[in-house]
Amino acid sequence: MTDEAAQTRRVRVVLVDDHRMFRTGVQAEIGRTEETGVEVVGEAADVDQAVTVITATRPEVVLLDVHLPGGGGVEVLRRSAQMMSDAENPVRFLALSVSDAAEDVIGVIRGGARGYVTKTITGTDLVDSIFRVQEGDAVFSPRLAGFVLDAFASTDAPPVDEDLDRLTQREREVLRLIARGYAYKEIAKQLFISVKTVESHVSAVLRKLQLSNRHELTRWATARRLV
Repeated sequence: MTDEAAQTRRVRVVLVDDHRMFRTGVQAEIGRTEETGVEVVGEAADVDQAVTVITATRPEVVLLDVHLPGGGGVEVLRRSAQMMSDAENPVRFLALSVSDAAEDVIGVIRGGARGYVTKTITGTDLVDSIFRVQEGDAVFSPRLAGFVLDAFASTDAPPVDEDLDRLTQREREVLRLIARGYAYKEIAKQLFISVKTVESHVSAVLRKLQLSNRHELTRWATARRLV
């Protein structure tokens, strides 16, 4: 985007993600207001902080991670429902997550988000997505829109998986990456956590699902189409 184009449009954004390093990176990438037209007016690392900052700043767009301490992105959406429905100055949400799982995409879209993009998105495309959401468009990373179309085309509610429900959101994230063949070190880098934390999550998943090793875990995830 040229400087002249950036001057003709502006958008105020709040960035919600529980990883400070990621927030810093996004801020550096998109927050050069004179160049991009994006002004980052607030940041938050968990659900309570997010609701407080969004209420105080009333941004036009919120970049929202799906997995957050305190209830996740869906809880932020639930508690922001009144601001989203404001007829004059609605707050619109764009999910920005490492997860590309159908259940995560569908969950936040049902909660009121206008779009869902993964963290592999380029800075230029993210800026474009933010402005499109500000204008009321729906924005999705490639292939994720299909999850939403399938979900809303179906009149049947998805079946409840009691085993999966035992896992925390972070444990589900680790589970999917393990099932895709990622090494612990790769998972740690992808999720911005330590290898020791990854090991703890894997142990918890194996215990809760009563599985013995990562090979059984992979078969379990594949059978449920989580991979």
